[in-house]
Amino acid sequence: MSVKRLNGLALSATLRRLPVPTLIPATAPLLAAWLLSVLRRTAQRGFRVRAVDRGRGNRNGAAKLFPGSDIEVFPADLRDRSTMVGITQGVAAVCCCTGTTAFPSSRWEGENGPRNTDWVGTQNLIDSTPSSVKRFVLVTSVGVERFKEFPFAILNSFGVLKYKRDSEMHLEASGVPYTIIRPGRLTDGPYTSYDLNTLLQATAGKRQDVQLSARDDQKGEASRIAVAEAVVQSLLLPAAVNRYFSLCSTEGEGPGQDSARWGELFSACYPAEVPVAV
Repeated sequence: MSVKRLNGLALSATLRRLPVPTLIPATAPLLAAWLLSVLRRTAQRGFRVRAVDRGRGNRNGAAKLFPGSDIEVFPADLRDRSTMVGITQGVAAVCCCTGTTAFPSSRWEGENGPRNTDWVGTQNLIDSTPSSVKRFVLVTSVGVERFKEFPFAILNSFGVLKYKRDSEMHLEASGVPYTIIRPGRLTDGPYTSYDLNTLLQATAGKRQDVQLSARDDQKGEASRIAVAEAVVQSLLLPAAVNRYFSLCSTEGEGPGQDSARWGELFSACYPAEVPVAV
């Protein structure tokens, strides 16, 4: 049996062989469509996955979402630290993919606006993460360093980009090894759907070619599948440790699940630097 290794942790193709899980929080009662892709991809690569979802009242929700998998659902509200006891206990890595809409919408109901979602909740999760964690992958957005510039100033009218940037800096200062991914506007499938089989079988369409940058200098769109794959690859590759990556995608053949090609893309963003060993 082939075994992958994440900074010394054995990652087998058999989920039960894994000693520690990867933590992946969600925001909405129904897991975001592209987040389901992250969950599925991490599980398929041999990670044990603990999905955090504030909308589920029990730990058996994974049986319905992913029949036959070992994905665990941990009910917690990142905005309320009292619900987060044990949330990161025993985890080897954290992937934070939470978010809300930039402008007022029904998703803001229940105090789910940008400040609580992109700052308070993320800050609480970072503060709850022990230094022993091998990687914290945070997904934010392009424009976080340009929120005073057009057109991002419009998108930031209610502070969403500023709060995402605050969370980035909080993570960087935490001392936990991190990767920050800043995707462009999410496009292509999987889209939000109540048919889970449709979600999990969706593909990225034709937008599979990936453009990465170490700077916040991109304005394009990003395939949901490409972003999900970047999250998974960030868990595996030393070239992604303590790095920022803006990500957009265009039509064309991309790296897919090829870790060697992703490693080349990550390294090309920081050509004069040596990957950090963690």
